Amino acid sequence: MEWLQILVLAAVQGLTEFLPVSSSAHLILVPVLTTWEDQGLAFDVALHVGSLTAVMVYFRNEILQIVRSSLAVVKGGAINEDARLGLWIVVATLPVCIIGFLLQDIISTYMRSTLIIGISLIGFGLLLGYADYFKRGTKSEYQMGWKEVMIIGFSQALALIPGTSRSGISMTAALMVGMSREGAARFSFLLSIPVILLAGGLEAIKLLRQPQAIDWLSLTAGTLLSGVIAYLCIHFFLLVIKKIGMQPFVVYRVLFGAWLIWFFHF
Repeated sequence: MEWLQILVLAAVQGLTEFLPVSSSAHLILVPVLTTWEDQGLAFDVALHVGSLTAVMVYFRNEILQIVRSSLAVVKGGAINEDARLGLWIVVATLPVCIIGFLLQDIISTYMRSTLIIGISLIGFGLLLGYADYFKRGTKSEYQMGWKEVMIIGFSQALALIPGTSRSGISMTAALMVGMSREGAARFSFLLSIPVILLAGGLEAIKLLRQPQAIDWLSLTAGTLLSGVIAYLCIHFFLLVIKKIGMQPFVVYRVLFGAWLIWFFHF
């Protein structure tokens, strides 16, 4: 692979995995706007590994507390806020796993058109704007109950529709149930860990079944670049989200979605 291709793909993955703008909508443009061949499954796995590493490193302290508290509960200890947050992450991940398993063939066959992506960008973008402007509250990720967790979990399954954005729809649902911008973003990022792990694991299994030679240099570079960019994206997003809100991303989604529909269908 060309180094420019590695950099572009790593940047697209690192940024769009966590910003509420849809990675699928952006990745579709790479082969359209360039002459590069498809990067292949192995490189996709490498990019996911980079994103997963970034979010786990960034939230390493929270993850360690969740693991410690959860193990203490297993040994008979009381449930504290960290153990409860770990439970909420598991519960909120179940809907996307079940629905994704049942509908993966339908989604991959019938729902990957640029028209659907464009409509999803606009529609779910406007919903994000509404939630941020009218429904935002003050709850943190530690102040949720079963109702809030189930709403966020089932909303995350909507991200199976290309153009929706997993981070975008989970933040939208979190804002809808009264969470703060920071709380919504942090919970969305923590939710990404099992989702990326499962998605990357499935791709890795497919990769092991392929006989093609692997370009380890390109994979390593892609993993590192994707991880660094994703880490910086998480860091700066959490720094500025309280000040700028979600509206700039809403405007971007609407304009981008409209451009996709116009470019591919008119």
